Amino acid sequence: MLRRAPPRATGHCARSRPVIGPAFPQVLDAARAGAPWAFEVLYRELVGPVTGYLRLHGAAEPDDLASEVFIGVLTGVGGFTGDEAGFRAWVFTIAHRRLADSWRRASRRPSLADADVHDDPATTALPGGDAEDEALASLGTSRVHDLCARLPRDQRAVVLLRVLGDLSVDEVARVLGKTPASVKALQRRGLLTLSAQCRDDRATPGGSPAMTETR
Repeated sequence: MLRRAPPRATGHCARSRPVIGPAFPQVLDAARAGAPWAFEVLYRELVGPVTGYLRLHGAAEPDDLASEVFIGVLTGVGGFTGDEAGFRAWVFTIAHRRLADSWRRASRRPSLADADVHDDPATTALPGGDAEDEALASLGTSRVHDLCARLPRDQRAVVLLRVLGDLSVDEVARVLGKTPASVKALQRRGLLTLSAQCRDDRATPGGSPAMTETR
C-alpha cells in the first residue's frame, strides 16, 4: 500500500519552475528500471496535488483513488517519454481517468461537456494572459479548497488542474479532452465566479479574505 505524503504547499500556477529539476531524467530512468527510491521521489512530489484534485471533485475515497492512480503510474512509467512538465500532465491524465471511472461505477458521472463559448460576455469580461495567471497564482491551496467547491464542475476541473496540477492550458486541454479555447473560456468564467464570490465574502462579516483582483 502506498503511503500518502503530506501535501505540498503551493500558491502558484504559472509553470515557473520544475520541482525535481535537472535531476528529473535520472530519476525517471531509475523509476523505469524499478528503483523504489525513484518512484518515491515522483510519488511524494505529486501525491498531494493529485489527492486534492480528486477530493475537490467529490471522489468518495480520494486517498484510495490516489493509490489507484499511482499504481497506474508505477505500471505505466516504463512507457512514458518526456520532460518533468509532461510527466506531471501524464499523471493528472491518469487521475482524471480514474476519477471518471469512479463516477461511472457510482452511476453518477457528472457532465464535463464543453460549454458554448460563443457570444458569452463572461469570455471577454476579464483581461487575458498574464492577468489571469496572476489571479490564479493568488490562490493558495487552502483558498482553492474553500472556493473551488462552489464552482461548476467543468470550471472547477480547469482551475484545479491549473492551480493544483500546475498545468498549462494546452496540457489541461489534453487531460480533459477539450480544446485550448474551451479551457481558456472555462478558466475565465471560473475566475469571474471566484471574483464575485470574493466580493460577496468581503461584504459579509467574517467572510474569507479577498482574492487578488486582476487589473
